Order: sequence, then structure tokens, then C-alpha cells
Amino acid sequence: MAIKKFGNYKAPTVAPITEDLDWWHPVEGSPTMKTWIEHQSEDGKFLTGYWEATPGSYRVKYEVDEFIQFFEGKATLIDKDQEPRTFVAGDVFFIEAGFDGIWKTEETVRKTFAIRVR
Repeated sequence: MAIKKFGNYKAPTVAPITEDLDWWHPVEGSPTMKTWIEHQSEDGKFLTGYWEATPGSYRVKYEVDEFIQFFEGKATLIDKDQEPRTFVAGDVFFIEAGFDGIWKTEETVRKTFAIRVR
């Protein structure tokens, strides 16, 4: 069994990706994001790391499953088929592939994630 230690959300061990992710499209404000991929499986279908986003909104359609834990911030997710849901620092939640809606960062978000590509 392999065990990999990451840094922490304030001091990741890898350089960030500073471009918006391909499936995230700004729709309000001037949001920015940084993604630190701390681990990726050999087949590229499982990724873990840290993510940060500044206030603003993105249109996003998830084709992956994502487990999330917020360390800082506040965001509201507005799925076309559900009531808006707001998450704050300390919340842990899961976004299933198929989410199609708006990710609105209200206060700068810092989170850890585990993504499974379907």
C-alpha cells in the first residue's frame, strides 16, 4: 500500500494550475481559480488536491464525481433541477456527475477535493 502525504490547504506541495478548468465558464464577475493536483492515478481517472476560487460565478457541467471539504469561504450551487444549496467553511459534500448549473463563489473558497472521472 502506498501512502502519500500532501501539504495543507495553505501550503500545497505542488505548483498550481492557474487557468480556469475546461468545463468552467465565467458568467458573472471576474472569478479566478487555482487548482493544485496533489495526486493523480496512473489511468488519470482519480485526482485529489486543493482548489481555490475568488468571488464570481461560473457555469459548469460536471462529468465527474467530486467529494469536497471546504476549509474557507462560501459558495452557492444552483442546479437546474434543484433548489440552490449554500456551503460554507467546514462543510463536506458530494457533487455527482450530471450537475449542470451555476457555481457562485460568494467568499473566496479554499477546499480539498477527490475527483473520480467516469
